[in-house]
Amino acid sequence: MLLLALDTATPAVTVALHDGTAVVAASSQVDARRHGELLLPAVDRVLAEAGTGLDAVTGVVVGIGPGPYTGLRVGLMTADTFGLALGVPVHGVCTLDGLAYAADVPEGPFVVATDARRKEVYWARYSDSRTRVTEPSVDRPADIADQVAGLPAVGAGALLYPDTFPSAHAPEHVSAAALASLAAERLAAGIELPAPRPLYLRRPDAQVPKNYKVVTPK
Repeated sequence: MLLLALDTATPAVTVALHDGTAVVAASSQVDARRHGELLLPAVDRVLAEAGTGLDAVTGVVVGIGPGPYTGLRVGLMTADTFGLALGVPVHGVCTLDGLAYAADVPEGPFVVATDARRKEVYWARYSDSRTRVTEPSVDRPADIADQVAGLPAVGAGALLYPDTFPSAHAPEHVSAAALASLAAERLAAGIELPAPRPLYLRRPDAQVPKNYKVVTPK
């Protein structure tokens, strides 16, 4: 097994290789505006560090969000392209699950929250680092204060809204190393992973203008 994992659902552009036992190479850069520019060089860098070629990859793992439309689709389209070109399966993993897997929190339930912009967070509750107990949602922090009260929280969303998440812990952004490790663990246990389809949770910011005038040649 050699899994290529990547995620662009958060400001982190993150890539890793996992051989079924451990992560053999990884790269992460935080730049919310350069996902498309940074992702493929990061893949090349990770393959070079591992001393292997893309043709050795036996499966692709991609973070499916939730995340902003523009950034999220960069990773998903890249993963689909690799899967088609290599003839290997492409597995989805919820980005929040990757954050939970790497969470540095005390034993017990906690929350993962990422920045959804518009003064909102993408979030879910977990009973432990491997077990999500709610579906991912997008809400204003003040609207979920009662649901997350008293729970430790992980992610950039928790750091942005300390009134709702007073106990914030690392990591801030997801890492492909965590995604790859979680995916490898689940695949080894025979657990079916989600399809690589995006969790947008809301419509994209870009909209077709209403009542625009169509100009066609006569």
